[in-house]
Amino acid sequence: MSKKITEVSKLKVSSYLLIDNEPYKVVSTATSKSGKHGHAKTRIVAVNLFDDTKKDIVLPGDSKVEVPLIDKRNGQVISVGENTVMLMDLETYETFEIPKPKEEEIVSKLKEGAEAEYWSVMGKKKLMRIKG
Repeated sequence: MSKKITEVSKLKVSSYLLIDNEPYKVVSTATSKSGKHGHAKTRIVAVNLFDDTKKDIVLPGDSKVEVPLIDKRNGQVISVGENTVMLMDLETYETFEIPKPKEEEIVSKLKEGAEAEYWSVMGKKKLMRIKG
């Protein structure tokens, strides 16, 4: 199982949710007061974890959303290509390629032998930071 269910009203900034079966990080939430006959609505602005696209959704505060389970793991950089990075998981010794990150603070520290933290979410992997 790679996801769980939570109420929209419990989502905070920096939490994660699934929109169209893709993991998104919440960057802002705003809840409007309920009207005469309606429920309070929550506006959520979220950014995709993998491609940085932004989504803006409005949902009733008591509705349920899916939250991805994030597996945070450590790996060692084996090689750095033009668009990909080869990593080896430090627990399972599995090797795999993941897309090279766009964030300059990660790319500047990227070198062979470096220890890295990567996240495995919904069957996809993303390099999050270089340790040390």
